[in-house]
Amino acid sequence: MKVTKETMDAAVRENILSASQAKALLEFLRARPGAESRFNFTHALYYAGGLVAIGAVTIFMNLGWERFGGWGMFCIALAYAVIGLLLANGFHRRGYATPASLSATFVIAATPLAIYGLQEALGWWPEDSAYREYIYHGFHDFIRWPWLYMELGALIVGLLMFWKYRYPFLLLPVAITLWYASIDLAVMMANIPADEFGDAYRLRADVSLGFGLVVILLAFWTDLRARKTADYAHWLYFAGAVAFWGGLTSQQSDSELAQFMYFCVNLLMVGAGVALARGVFVALGALGACLYLGRLAFEVFKDSWLFPVALAATGLSIIYLGIVWQRNEQALTRKAHSCLPAPLRQLLADRAGLDDIKRPG
Repeated sequence: MKVTKETMDAAVRENILSASQAKALLEFLRARPGAESRFNFTHALYYAGGLVAIGAVTIFMNLGWERFGGWGMFCIALAYAVIGLLLANGFHRRGYATPASLSATFVIAATPLAIYGLQEALGWWPEDSAYREYIYHGFHDFIRWPWLYMELGALIVGLLMFWKYRYPFLLLPVAITLWYASIDLAVMMANIPADEFGDAYRLRADVSLGFGLVVILLAFWTDLRARKTADYAHWLYFAGAVAFWGGLTSQQSDSELAQFMYFCVNLLMVGAGVALARGVFVALGALGACLYLGRLAFEVFKDSWLFPVALAATGLSIIYLGIVWQRNEQALTRKAHSCLPAPLRQLLADRAGLDDIKRPG
């Protein structure tokens, strides 16, 4: 739960804390790393404005920019990057973490446009008609090996921004850039022709699945190593879960066993999300489970009256299981955690809010 002034006041009324202790504790908690990540209307404005600006130099770029030519696009993108860097420095000095991280992300977002303009200006962009159709505005839609230069540049700038500012949000564009690069590199190594969309799609799904799993494991390792500092694992979990679930959902199979395994993996994602207190796993896992159940309802059992009845009974049984779990949550959680290694046990204990598990020495 979020610790607020109202929570502290309630503790004072119950004689758990004195008024001075409550005030000191609240100030201490608000000063802890990650305390600024609480989402409110101010943060909504920050992210809305930041994402609109980032979208302006990424997904909303159109063919009209080609009229500026290579050097024109390079200079405009460079001006964008300078403005973003100045804003990031200014916000960082004043302690505005969220605007600073979004401004630094804007610098990363402008990098591919600058590199594309430089490639055009120097005549390094492929003249093949298959690639002339996929100029910069298709960077986020298509898989093409010429994007690798743009991705490498964005990756370098992203790592520099993270090294300079150390904001967790900056790991998101770095992870997305690596995701793009892994797919484009796989397509290049597989030597898939530009017009073979089917083969590229299947390969993209496989690479996305594997990449997402690797990023999730990296996020978990980061969670273990940096759980007492800022939440650097948050956006890694987000990027990894989206890549993994997207690749998993894009797999094509007519096998009912494969479809059921898809359902089971999504349930595991829900369980992992609950254990690690990571909502992205719960949301994606629940969506995947609903997709599977919807397929059963409208394809496999479309003429059966019994399926909705069985599904309703299953749902009510899950609710009852939740009640049983709530009654015995502390004991069952401790018993399950006792079988785990000490660092993992402590991480899950922190996530679950258990306060009597001995910390590893």
